[in-house]
Amino acid sequence: MFDLIVIVRVPEPDDMAPVADALARMRPLCLAEDGCVSWEAYQSQGDPGRFVLVERWASRTHWEAHDSGDAIQKIYLPEIMPRIEREVHPSSPVSIAQ
Repeated sequence: MFDLIVIVRVPEPDDMAPVADALARMRPLCLAEDGCVSWEAYQSQGDPGRFVLVERWASRTHWEAHDSGDAIQKIYLPEIMPRIEREVHPSSPVSIAQ
């Protein structure tokens, strides 16, 4: 499994709604991709200019192939990237000690 957390900051208030809309349109495209286990986008209630993407892929190879898919090529790169600052964090779940 390959888990990814992406923290997105939208500096301009006028860009928040277009980014939220674009992320919503990306979701079904991502979920339809080979190896996508789950893909969710969250908008902070306390800071509406901050979004968190939580992605789970069957493997890192599947996630890397995601770059050539329609979600990235037709929505993320042209509509979202010019409006945001981001941090990409490949991540692992924290296990609870027993």
